[in-house]
Amino acid sequence: MLFRQYVCPGKAQSLIDLKIIRDQPDMVRSALVALNTTAPIDEILSLDASRRQVVTEVESLKARRNEGSKEVGRTKDAERRAELIEEMRVLGDDIAAKDEQVRVTDEELRNLLLLVPNLPLPDVPVGPDESHNAVTKTVEAERKPDFTVRPHWEIGEELGIIDFERGVKIAGTRNYVLRGDGARLQRALITWMLDLHTQKHGYTEVYPPYLVLTEMLVGTGQLPKFAETQFRDIEGEKWLIPTAEVPVTNLYRDEILDEAELPIYNTAYTACFRREQISAGRDVRGIKRGYQFDKVEMVKIVHPEKSIEEHARLIQEAEDVLMGLELPYRLLQICTGDLSFTAANKVDLEVWSPGVAEWLEVSSCSNFLEFQARRANIKFRPTGGGRTQFVHTLNGSGLALPRIMIAIMENYQLPDGTFEIPRVIQPYMGGQTQIGKQGPIGPARV
Repeated sequence: MLFRQYVCPGKAQSLIDLKIIRDQPDMVRSALVALNTTAPIDEILSLDASRRQVVTEVESLKARRNEGSKEVGRTKDAERRAELIEEMRVLGDDIAAKDEQVRVTDEELRNLLLLVPNLPLPDVPVGPDESHNAVTKTVEAERKPDFTVRPHWEIGEELGIIDFERGVKIAGTRNYVLRGDGARLQRALITWMLDLHTQKHGYTEVYPPYLVLTEMLVGTGQLPKFAETQFRDIEGEKWLIPTAEVPVTNLYRDEILDEAELPIYNTAYTACFRREQISAGRDVRGIKRGYQFDKVEMVKIVHPEKSIEEHARLIQEAEDVLMGLELPYRLLQICTGDLSFTAANKVDLEVWSPGVAEWLEVSSCSNFLEFQARRANIKFRPTGGGRTQFVHTLNGSGLALPRIMIAIMENYQLPDGTFEIPRVIQPYMGGQTQIGKQGPIGPARV
């Protein structure tokens, strides 16, 4: 199977407890129908049954070997003793063959389990696709322009803060260059967002690598199912991150944390890289969708009993960014058919951009329960003793930069095509209040 090349044998954990599939197969199948997806449940159950049968046979053979070994020790007759030793050798070969069969089956099971999505929480609304997502909150725009707001790609080029032509020249389609106050504005937004999350929300800032090992993407769920949307190096050993969620969550891979360490909040700014299929039409224009974009991410590692309330807090922390920027936005409760592969519950934040006349997703706040923790093997040790348990993980953008740039350029636009800078960002730009036309880029010198 194609996905085998992305799985590290012995490293990846199963996404959900196999016991759930074994004991409640009909419930799992119903959940897959609600998710509008499929998974190899019948194959998993068949392999699991075969494995358990072989394990039973191995245990029986080992019991016979133990008894035979005792008999060898008691036997005085040399001929009979030689016969028993030969029987034990043959028995040992059978045991080794069946142990290898179990090992191979374990690997096949693990690979199949990696293709099973997370199961939705009971309160997630059931629906076949995005048309059944529910708007749960809308914050209206305070600015009501009395002129036709132009799309960001028009004023961006006129002001000289976005250079599409040079972006395509150096990197191909779906690339652009921010320059002058455009680049400065994005940098200011990133710094302000990180300050907000660290100073108000209690996160610790981290700066992770942009290239990670294969098992890191397996841990957070991008591999093996979504390999075609990822960028990797030519040797295939490392991958460019699609989001800071990947390295930041995997900081704790294969670790057992103390319960007293929970919760852990980390935030990170990174560039993100995704090989998305980009449709013709509206998505072609501007900076809405590209193969590379900047994002500030929030990642939570929490106690299982706290993940529901931590999800609500995560959503509010993402809202704080939009409220601080005074942008119109709405919350969207995602239905089962539009959930991501990894999320048990997800709420999207969308900002309204009048120039493109659409709601743009700027954050997806997800509760993964123990889905990622199982795959990345992240556990905690209870303070009062007892068995280790898997943590719960959550993440959300706080926020994605290209679409926030679009929203600012269009919501703060002035009749002459310039635009104002949000008040909270002005101190990060030396008190500058407005972005106007930039000076030209000088000609190349030969």
